Amino acid sequence: MRSTPVISRALIWIVALMTILPFLMALMTSFKTQMELFQGIFTLPASLNVKNYVTAWQQGHFNVYFLNSVLVVIPVVLFSVLLGILAGFGFAWLKIPGKKVIGAMLALGMVLPSEAFIIPLYHELRWMGLTNTYLALILPQIALSLPFTTLMIASAFQQVPKELVEAAVMDGASRVKILWGILVPAIWPTLSTLGLLLFIWTWNEFLIPLILVNKDELRTLPIGMMFFQNKNTIDIPVLMAGAMIVIMPLIVVFLIFQRKFISGVTEGAVK
Repeated sequence: MRSTPVISRALIWIVALMTILPFLMALMTSFKTQMELFQGIFTLPASLNVKNYVTAWQQGHFNVYFLNSVLVVIPVVLFSVLLGILAGFGFAWLKIPGKKVIGAMLALGMVLPSEAFIIPLYHELRWMGLTNTYLALILPQIALSLPFTTLMIASAFQQVPKELVEAAVMDGASRVKILWGILVPAIWPTLSTLGLLLFIWTWNEFLIPLILVNKDELRTLPIGMMFFQNKNTIDIPVLMAGAMIVIMPLIVVFLIFQRKFISGVTEGAVK
């Protein structure tokens, strides 16, 4: 029986190493030269040469793609969380006619793949004159995020003790004060987790930017990486540098907010 924890920890470490090994290999390759790459995949680079990153940043237009991704991610996360708070408050605490039907439609929206509606979405945005604009990248992703944010925040609101809300009502607090003064602070870990998930999903979104935008100056990092890869199939270190530019913001944001993310997930599980 004593050997069971040791075996479990060994398996965890093996899985962790298998998960992180491809990333470490790509990171090492991004600092190598072509000659060092031919010496072996697992060989360490002679020095931390950032020339590959400079080449990818300038020649691959990653400076433009990076800025576009930031300009898309920030409003998507902010407006998705804001609208999710308002809609979740209504679902959790207000009497809405047909709430169950609306909830079922939101749940359906969570499982509906983007491929199912990308063509009519393209024609609708084209008719509105929004294709090849930032709004074409922002508005659809906010709409796609709303079902998940609404249901997740509504579920978190329902876990808040009713005594807090009833006491606020007895004190004459308005709905606005109850929402922003009591409920939102009470589910802050959930909101932090939700914001991190939305950041990751929006940063990695591929299909919507690919279909709705065909101007190079409006492309986001995943799309820019695809075109950069098609143009540079030989210089592997430069390709790995471009891949690191796409991946590293996700890793940095997760490392910064990992405690809030874990606390939000565990808090929801306990409740």
